[in-house]
Amino acid sequence: MRQFTLPFASLPVSVLLWKQQALAWATQQHEVVAYYEPNNIAYRHRPFTNMLGLRRRRSPEDITSWTALQENLRLKRETPLFGFLTYDLKNGLEQLHSQHPDYVGFPELYFFQPETWLLWTEDTVTIHSSVEDPEVIAKAIESTPISASFSQNSIKTQPRVSREVYLQDVESLRQHILEGDVYEVNYCQEFYAEAVSLDPLPLFWKLNAASPTPFAGFLKLEGHYLVCASPERFLKKEGNLLISQPIKGTIRRGKTPEEDQSQRTELATSEKEQAENMMIVDLVRNDLNRVAETGTVQVEELFGLYGFQYVWQMISTVTGQIPEGVKEVEILKATFPMGSMTGAPKIRALELIEQYEKTKRGLYSGSFGYFLPNGDFDFNVVIRSLQYNGQTGYLSFEVGSAITYDSDPEQEYQECLLKAAAIKNVLENL
Repeated sequence: MRQFTLPFASLPVSVLLWKQQALAWATQQHEVVAYYEPNNIAYRHRPFTNMLGLRRRRSPEDITSWTALQENLRLKRETPLFGFLTYDLKNGLEQLHSQHPDYVGFPELYFFQPETWLLWTEDTVTIHSSVEDPEVIAKAIESTPISASFSQNSIKTQPRVSREVYLQDVESLRQHILEGDVYEVNYCQEFYAEAVSLDPLPLFWKLNAASPTPFAGFLKLEGHYLVCASPERFLKKEGNLLISQPIKGTIRRGKTPEEDQSQRTELATSEKEQAENMMIVDLVRNDLNRVAETGTVQVEELFGLYGFQYVWQMISTVTGQIPEGVKEVEILKATFPMGSMTGAPKIRALELIEQYEKTKRGLYSGSFGYFLPNGDFDFNVVIRSLQYNGQTGYLSFEVGSAITYDSDPEQEYQECLLKAAAIKNVLENL
């Protein structure tokens, strides 16, 4: 595989503009595109590595099962593997099922080895390619125009469930909790639009500018797209260290510095938010203990407060050491789906999610990430994200919150609207 490195100082345009040209060139010329954007955000254990992976079209060698994934990871590679895990992989992991409709249509699991991939560091970008001269690729990127226009001025989404049904469902879930069925359930609702015609790439850059996050990304798989502004890490492997950073606890940012500090303090001292976060921390500890060396799982940070464009989030960090010989797929199977998007106990929470939600989640609350050639990996939690089927024109995003017995249904509904605000604002003001 040939490579060519460009120092940022030699680029004819800004780094951001060059990235936008690179992604525009990639989506015009390739059917399979995966892009990972850390937005230069300082984050405990570092954010995503800034990479772009490409294939001109899907290949029979692309990976669509756990078995094929583990077999591929055994091989010596000089490129990363890029791809995703959808929420409904849970059915095979826990003998569950789903009868809900799937309007977007991503495969349940998909990874690919890129023909061409780009890696950004602090001051360079390196192009690797097995199919083209990387210097020719650099010239092609620099001659690619960027489209910033939309065929529609505004896209209005509608909720899959009415406010009234949502409130009833939350009350029903509180009853399950009262009866000892479950402690906490992450209940989500969908907002969608039909017959939408748009280029998702300008939408990604617009959302990314409005809501920059450490685990953002863009995915194109033939006519299926993910536009992702995720603030949450699911799981990272670095050497023999496993790192999970669940988010539970949300409050809006203040309009003034004084109000913002007041909001931060309110979240920091909220017994309800701390209780929700602690439940998921315990669940993550339990998941990591299934694969980690005995006695090594620890809570590195509890109830950390992190500020994003629209919200303050409460984030905890749980780590563990994995013993020699534990395979990557074993680790993912033991911990997926992530506790922050399911509930506790996990299996009963998954059953109740199926009972009360109205559509398949698809890539929402799944995971988008990559495996590096040295065996390390990093995966986000797909939240604050849009899924789009360009063949049918179906556009969807979901938001949710953790339901406990102390939950107030109306407050949970308002939390969902707060989480939806960045995406709705971008869609309604194209």
